[in-house]
Amino acid sequence: MTERKPVAFHRPKKALGQNFLTDRNVLRRIADLVDRGPGSRILEVGPGRGALTRLLAEDGARLLAVEVDRQLASFLQGEFAGVETVEIVQADILRTDLDALLTRRCPGPWQVAANLPYNISSQVLFLFLDRRHLFSRLVLMLQKEVGERLVAEPGTGEYGILTVLFGLHFDIVREFPVKPGSFHPVPRVDSVVLSLRPLPVPRVEVVDEAFFRRVVKASFGQRRKTLRNCLKTLGPQERGEDLGRLLAGNGINWERRGETLSLEEFARLAILLLPFAGGRKSLE
Repeated sequence: MTERKPVAFHRPKKALGQNFLTDRNVLRRIADLVDRGPGSRILEVGPGRGALTRLLAEDGARLLAVEVDRQLASFLQGEFAGVETVEIVQADILRTDLDALLTRRCPGPWQVAANLPYNISSQVLFLFLDRRHLFSRLVLMLQKEVGERLVAEPGTGEYGILTVLFGLHFDIVREFPVKPGSFHPVPRVDSVVLSLRPLPVPRVEVVDEAFFRRVVKASFGQRRKTLRNCLKTLGPQERGEDLGRLLAGNGINWERRGETLSLEEFARLAILLLPFAGGRKSLE
């Protein structure tokens, strides 16, 4: 494969959150976090001009790159024409059926390598969360602020919904920071590379995950308010004192704020709240 001339004519599109990673050292470090040997399967989201794509394709892994920008997708399709192990698909990852996209091409777990556009990073993260059964590892470049939320500790300002929901299903490692100068155009924020490995089973037992998510989201809905106030929408208020005593008896003071609860405490809280909420049907 001969590398074509960079897409000099392509101006980064602000609406698509395009900040192209140009630092060769950073690109190589990201590629080295992924198994790129024959038999491996890699999904790249947002290949852009193909700087990371070329490294991921070096050692014979099956590579599927999804690019929303028609001009860039066409450029990459031309560059990798005839390379059997590489496929470029023009599509919006947020409107793509990942199960169909990946399993139709090759069953078994895929890896992900992506420099996620900052404007859709949270949406893509939740897409990966809900399709975690498809993946063995995610290597993601994120805005530092988002990355810090994923690895935050209880009681910190960064700790929140992302921390709890991803902590339930992933082992997460902060790999290395990336400065703005590694991109073109230069963003106004720092970035960070994280590795996420899906767990075979949830880290703690969750009886009803849909309700668990509701509890977590409600608990962080008004960060400066206590659980007593945040959780009113999840159950009959006239039974509030009964609920308060039940939580206290199980080691959770409802005068605490959601940001102080550990993952284990959130799981316990959801189990305790479910009968007060009338079960799953009353929440739909």
